Amino acid sequence: MNALLRPLAVRPHADIRLFCFPYAGGGLSAFRGWADGLPETVEPWAVQLPGREDRTTAAPLDRMSQVLNALVPAVIPCLDRPFAFFGHSMGALIAWELARALQRLEAGAPRRLFVSGCVPPQTRTVPDPPLHTRPDADLIRTLRDWHATPEAVLADPELMALLLPAIRADLAVVENHRYAASTALTCPVTAFGGTGDGPADGAPLERWGELTTGGFDLRMFPGDHFFVHAARPAVLAEIAGRIAAAHRAV
Repeated sequence: MNALLRPLAVRPHADIRLFCFPYAGGGLSAFRGWADGLPETVEPWAVQLPGREDRTTAAPLDRMSQVLNALVPAVIPCLDRPFAFFGHSMGALIAWELARALQRLEAGAPRRLFVSGCVPPQTRTVPDPPLHTRPDADLIRTLRDWHATPEAVLADPELMALLLPAIRADLAVVENHRYAASTALTCPVTAFGGTGDGPADGAPLERWGELTTGGFDLRMFPGDHFFVHAARPAVLAEIAGRIAAAHRAV
């Protein structure tokens, strides 16, 4: 079994493979139910970075270079059919960087890159002090404000002691990332945003279009940063529709 890449459903006759990249602290469980919500023509896979869920004993990665060094050799053997990338928040940044790396290596390009709940890298600012450097109590307060982690989990010191190292490492991946202009992607890019997601709620997302020559569109959903959960059926319908259109266009 590939520790980094896991099929959410095995569909040998699918037209396309969809690789899903989770938000900070997330893993396979972030995409629970996705296989049932996508057509049989799409085979969904999820990225399981070290330090979370069934990989809690593996040291988490805290630099984008480390993440890419792990993902590139893991994903290339899985590109034996057309593929697309979907990433939410941190996952969108990783998916974009991975698409760039594959393009540089001439190893393939996604039929479409979906970047969700993430401002484009050329516009990103880092809090001062960065979130990943803050004391546990401050970081837990931030997680509580994000409304993504159940209160019962946040209030459990032993459980948080297990979760915080991966969350810190993921935040460090994002906050230490520095945008470096280079050749634009050639694949089409679709940005998803939540109407109540603050800095990622519309206009800033349009600037993802600067990073590709393959076409760009934006779709907004009701909800906050984690609209991908609240609006999951609509999100999956949009993904399936755009993947189908991209496949027909080839």
